[in-house]
Amino acid sequence: MGLGDSVPGISGGTIAVIAQIYDELIYSIRSVDLDAVQLFAAGKFRELWRHVNGTFLLLVALGMLSGLLLSANTVLYLLTEQRVLLMAFFVGLVLASVVLLSREIALQRVSTWCSLILGACLTVGVGLLDGVQVTVSAPYLFLCGSLAICAMILPGLSGAFLLILLGAYEHMLQALVSFQWIDILTFSAGAACGLLAFSRVIAWVLKHYHEIAYAFICGLLLGSLYVLWPWQETVSSYLDTNGVTHPLRNVPVWPLNYAEVSGEQANVLAAVLVALAAIALVIVLHKASTRNSRNVAHRIDGE
Repeated sequence: MGLGDSVPGISGGTIAVIAQIYDELIYSIRSVDLDAVQLFAAGKFRELWRHVNGTFLLLVALGMLSGLLLSANTVLYLLTEQRVLLMAFFVGLVLASVVLLSREIALQRVSTWCSLILGACLTVGVGLLDGVQVTVSAPYLFLCGSLAICAMILPGLSGAFLLILLGAYEHMLQALVSFQWIDILTFSAGAACGLLAFSRVIAWVLKHYHEIAYAFICGLLLGSLYVLWPWQETVSSYLDTNGVTHPLRNVPVWPLNYAEVSGEQANVLAAVLVALAAIALVIVLHKASTRNSRNVAHRIDGE
């Protein structure tokens, strides 16, 4: 999830859906509530840990932090050097996830299709936006953290891409790499506030409109293909503090025209093979997570 959140166009929430931990993640975050505060104040730390599903949240948080720290030397390197293949991998992840998720929704219902189309339009609409250039301050970093975390836990919406639109992506990436703790803590505080608030909204929707919610998630994922399409032409860009130009908004192009508009090889065959490998990975993860869920349910029933 941390590696996914660091890449413009992909969401950590997408990875959570693929691994079938999305519902548990949202409900666990929501459990950080007034009851949790009262347990903490009373010194009932064991009950507090169980109440907030502490082991699960700790492992996810440590994994995300590790992924974010690794991203500068792995995924972000591939984003620069092998963008076509990296995006083809994410396209495979998304396509396989949508197929698996579609089993949980009734496609014959009008409400399902409306929710799916709304989700797709939202993701594509965000992808069509141009970013802004701003002076990054502490209050602005707090705001960016609270907004970006909402995108990060929504499958299909990229928190990294939203940070680019807000003009804070490069600043936060440099802060992580150089351990600028003031900026990191400010951003994290905003993210924590946004996460606690937004998770309650998502949890309520999942509880009362589960099928429509997952149709919306499928739409978000399908819409993200517009941003993730491996062959893109840059139509707007921005300069970082070092004077290096980075793409800000791209539009999809046909693979056969990619070499002409970009000056780079399309690598269509390699991209297809990478996408197929990603699909196979999702299938393996799905079977593994399903087996684990059954084992957990069996242990609970046995107790």
